[in-house]
Amino acid sequence: MLFYRAAVDLSHQTLNYVAGVIRRHRKSMRSVWRRLNPGQQALLVLVYLRKAETYTELGAGFGVSTATAWRYVEETVKLLSARSPKLGQALRKAKRDGLHYLVLDGTLIRTDRIKADRPYFSGKHRVHGMNVQVIASPDGTILWTSGALPGKTHDLSAARIWGILRALEQAGIVTLADKAYQGAEGPVVTPYKGKNKPESQKQANRSHAKLRGPGERANAQLKSWKILRKLRCCPSKAGHLCKAIAVLQNHRVTQVA
Repeated sequence: MLFYRAAVDLSHQTLNYVAGVIRRHRKSMRSVWRRLNPGQQALLVLVYLRKAETYTELGAGFGVSTATAWRYVEETVKLLSARSPKLGQALRKAKRDGLHYLVLDGTLIRTDRIKADRPYFSGKHRVHGMNVQVIASPDGTILWTSGALPGKTHDLSAARIWGILRALEQAGIVTLADKAYQGAEGPVVTPYKGKNKPESQKQANRSHAKLRGPGERANAQLKSWKILRKLRCCPSKAGHLCKAIAVLQNHRVTQVA
């Protein structure tokens, strides 16, 4: 096997943050020794998430077995995912921060499932994957991500399953969503549908799209981490990966600010 030097487009602050999470976990477990120190484990996991390298490639690059690379990734993703806020917490913080509205959107995390796996097939996107719901601020900051449901799940159904509509109504925050959420209860605002709409409805749709557009950048931010472009692991892990990456993405935004 050949080896070469490579780079990952993340900051030392992100690395230190993940290393700190790992270090505190090891201390709570009273773990005496590991093959890699917290900083090296953190770098291994960030390379996996950002560049989607296989466990075999990670193991070779960091001098550990494939099984050890898998354990390090699993452990760290769970630790990061556990730090993501609950839906109620995210909405309460949004109100404290004085956000005038939120953006609700669904994203499909592609998987390598075969055609026989019908529950994972999205008729909208014509690929296999997992449906994840994302709530973002008007500027595209990720506030909350849901767990993952099979790709055939409609966005409105997913929102109801995760209790998003009920939580938004209780919080009383106006939320902009696309046409997939038409029929939603509570303060969810969607565009007008149909042909030959009057000019007033067309103008309302243009204003709606203009307001919603920046918030939909949240999904693009998630998929800037290559692991979410097409999963090779168990589809049920998509939700934990999204939550872990949302935590890292928000930490990066905080550092820049």
